[in-house]
Amino acid sequence: MTASGAVEAGTTEADADRVFAALGSAVRREVLRLLRDGGPQPVQALADHFDMRRPSLSEHLRVLREAGLVSGQRSGRQRIYRLEAVPLAEVQDWLHPYERFWRGRLKDLGALLDRMPDDDVT
Repeated sequence: MTASGAVEAGTTEADADRVFAALGSAVRREVLRLLRDGGPQPVQALADHFDMRRPSLSEHLRVLREAGLVSGQRSGRQRIYRLEAVPLAEVQDWLHPYERFWRGRLKDLGALLDRMPDDDVT
């Protein structure tokens, strides 16, 4: 997806929708943070951070995998998950105009507040 909201070559609207839907869950965002901060991890290490049954976490991992945000690889009896950041860069590209919008608004607010007289409170 491009900054204008158009879908990049090779990325479909359905792909973009899956990424945004995956990011809609606090649990899935936390899994992404854990993988970002701690690198590739087995399912059990991820599960240790949550108060939920392992099948529930596996469902969250499936959603993240289908969105292309994580990949899993077998290593012996374990499945190791790693962050796949490319779809997040596409989200960032989409969000960038909104970030500029709010930065401009906050700058304008700061300028307005700087022009206002200070009230003496005694």
